[in-house]
Amino acid sequence: MCEKTFSLKSILKIHQLIHSGQKAYSCDVCKKSFSLKCNLKTHLLTHSGQRPYSCDVCEKSFSRNSSMKTHQLIHCGQKAYSCDVCEKSFTQKSTMKNHQLTHSGLWPYSCDVCEKTFSRKSAVKTHQLTHSGQRPYACYVCEKSFSQKYILNKHQLIHSGQRPHACDVCKKTFSQKSAMKTHQLTHGGQRPYSCDVCKKTFSQKSTMKTHQFTHGGQRPYSCDVCKKTFSQKCHIKTHLLTHSGQRP
Repeated sequence: MCEKTFSLKSILKIHQLIHSGQKAYSCDVCKKSFSLKCNLKTHLLTHSGQRPYSCDVCEKSFSRNSSMKTHQLIHCGQKAYSCDVCEKSFTQKSTMKNHQLTHSGLWPYSCDVCEKTFSRKSAVKTHQLTHSGQRPYACYVCEKSFSQKYILNKHQLIHSGQRPHACDVCKKTFSQKSAMKTHQLTHGGQRPYSCDVCKKTFSQKSTMKTHQFTHGGQRPYSCDVCKKTFSQKCHIKTHLLTHSGQRP
């Protein structure tokens, strides 16, 4: 079927179960089924919380040895898989294949709430958490919760003090690469985001959206003490100092 080769006939037969669609091994916890017993055993680690494989560079732990080995490519800088369209390279083959969907224009997975489309099934599942209000990923330092794990990981850099991304113009450092790129727009004078009401331009999309509240009269941020409302989050933070007595 796929012409993949094996050294043992028994392994070939196990592999062929993938093509047959047979999934004889079922998880007793969530009922998810698998074609290979070894995959079921690995899956069960996600319920137990065990992550026995640890990276010897950063000590990050994984439930699967293969995931740990793939992760280690980040440290050595290997990016063996290259997109044949734009030549961007990736450490994982699966990531490269997902990236290639952006060139094909295929977005086959659709959210059944807002109909937004995605190139990956996992992405639409993660997106749907925003509609349900679920925020299953909590920061172990400040207990702030997030709907997506990668956002939690970015947030935790704030507590660690790590600021690995430096602006090549002024050398200012940032905990997130996206924040550094947004900052660099200030050096180039670029203001690509425009308010559709007053045409005022901004270097950041988030700043433009916050500005638009002033036109709609929306004041979504409310003080827990006196219930006064504000259009911008930064304004409520400043206001809260009046209740705490801080004069920094």
